[in-house]
Amino acid sequence: MASFVHTVGNQIHRFDSLREVMAKASPARSGDVLAGVAASSDAERVAAQMALADIPLRQFLDEALVPYEDDEITRLVIDTHDAEAFAPVSHLTVGGLRDWLLGEQADEAALRALAPGLTPEMAAAVSKIMRIQDLVLVAQKIRVVTRFRGTMGLRGRLSTRLQPNHPTDDPAGIAASILDGLLYGNGDAMIGINPATDSTASICALLEMLDAIIQRYDIPTQACVLTHVTTSIAAIERGVPLDLVFQSIAGTEAANAGFGINLNLLQEGYEAGLSLKRGSLGQNLMYFETGQGSALSANAHHGVDQQTCEARAYAVARHFKPFLVNTVVGFIGPEYLYNGKQIIRAGLEDHFCGKLLGVPMGCDICYTNHAEADQDDMDSLLTLLSVAGINFIMGIPGSDDIMLNYQTTSFHDALYARQALGLRPAPEFEQWLARTGILTQADGQVRLAESLPAAFRQALAQLG
Repeated sequence: MASFVHTVGNQIHRFDSLREVMAKASPARSGDVLAGVAASSDAERVAAQMALADIPLRQFLDEALVPYEDDEITRLVIDTHDAEAFAPVSHLTVGGLRDWLLGEQADEAALRALAPGLTPEMAAAVSKIMRIQDLVLVAQKIRVVTRFRGTMGLRGRLSTRLQPNHPTDDPAGIAASILDGLLYGNGDAMIGINPATDSTASICALLEMLDAIIQRYDIPTQACVLTHVTTSIAAIERGVPLDLVFQSIAGTEAANAGFGINLNLLQEGYEAGLSLKRGSLGQNLMYFETGQGSALSANAHHGVDQQTCEARAYAVARHFKPFLVNTVVGFIGPEYLYNGKQIIRAGLEDHFCGKLLGVPMGCDICYTNHAEADQDDMDSLLTLLSVAGINFIMGIPGSDDIMLNYQTTSFHDALYARQALGLRPAPEFEQWLARTGILTQADGQVRLAESLPAAFRQALAQLG
C-alpha cells in the first residue's frame, strides 16, 4: 500500500494510504469529523489535496479503498471497468484529469464516451480539488438522457418530481397536492410519494390511485411509490400498475445490507419492472435515492470519507440504467452536513460525480430544521445546480414536506429557475401543459395560464 508525503510551509504531512489522502483532501464536513477521518487542520487538508493531485489515475485501479474480497460494489466497479473508454485519460494524474475536464477537448461527446472508463473513486478524487465554478462548468457540459414516458436530461430542460406526501396517505390530500403541482407545471420527472405506511396493500392502493390520475388526464409522466424493492416486486406480482422501481442505495455492500438489499435483489427488481413494459419511450425504470453520510451512519464506510462513499453509490445506480437518481443532499442532518455551506458544496459534488459517471442526476435541495441552513442557502444551491444542468429537482407544496418534516424546494422554485435561466419542462410534458391550457405562450415566453384550465375545474370542485 502506497504512502504519500507533501510539505506545506515548513511542515511535512504524511498520508499512509490512498484512503487516507482521499479522506483528508475532502472539503470540511461534519460527517468526516464524526467518523474520525477528516483533516485535522486546513494546512493538512491542503497538503492532502496537493498530494492527491499528483496521484496517477491508474492507482485507483490498483489500490481499492474498500477491499475487493470484502465488498461486492468494489467487485462491480473493477470487474465492469471499461479500459478502452479509460484510455484517453489513462496517462493522467488526478490534477491532470481536472485540467483535461476544464479544457475544450472535454466536450459532451468526449465526456459521454469517458464515463464507463472512470471509477467512482476517480470522480470523487478530482471533485476534491475543484472549486465550485469547476464543478458547475464541467457538469453543465454533460447530458445524461433517459426515457420512460418522458425524456429527461435534455439541454435547456429542468424537470421536477412532484412529491405529494401526506402524513396519513389520505387520498384527497394527495390528490390536492398533485393538482396544485400540475397547475404550476410540476411533475414531468415523476409523481412520487413517500408512503406513511409500508404495507403491501397500502402501497398497491397508492400505485393504483396514481395510475388512475395519469390515465384520466393522459399525463406523459411516470408514477413511483418509494417503498422497498421487495414490496415493489410483490406489487408487480399482484398485477398492480407500477412504473418506476425505487430503492435507497449506498456505496458499500455493508451499508446496502442495512437497507436490506444487495446487487442480486436490485437485479430482481429491475427485471420485474422490465417485465411490465410500461414505458412508451424507453425502459429506464429504476429510481434510486442516495445521500452523503448513509454509509457512515451505518458504520459501514471502511474508513472511507462520506463523499467517496456517495460516489460509489453511483456505480451501483449506473449498473441498472436508471431513469433518475436523486441525492437527498441535506436530509440526513447536520451530523453529516452541518450548515448551508457544506450542503451547497455536497450537492454540487454529488451532481458532478454522478454526471461524470454517466448517471442521470437530480437533487432534493433540502435541509432539516436543526441544521445551520435556511431557504437562502437552498436558493443558492438551486440556482447553481440549474446552471450546472441538473436533470430534476423536487416540487413540494410550500417547500415544507408535512410527512417527512424537512424543508426542500416548492412548486414556485421550479418556475423561478425556468424563468430566470430560460429552462423548460421535458418536451412531452411541455406539450401536455400547452394542450391542457396550463401553460400559454406569447411573445416567445412560456407562462402559466391566468385562469384555471377547464379540464381541472371539475377535479378542484370534487376536492372541495
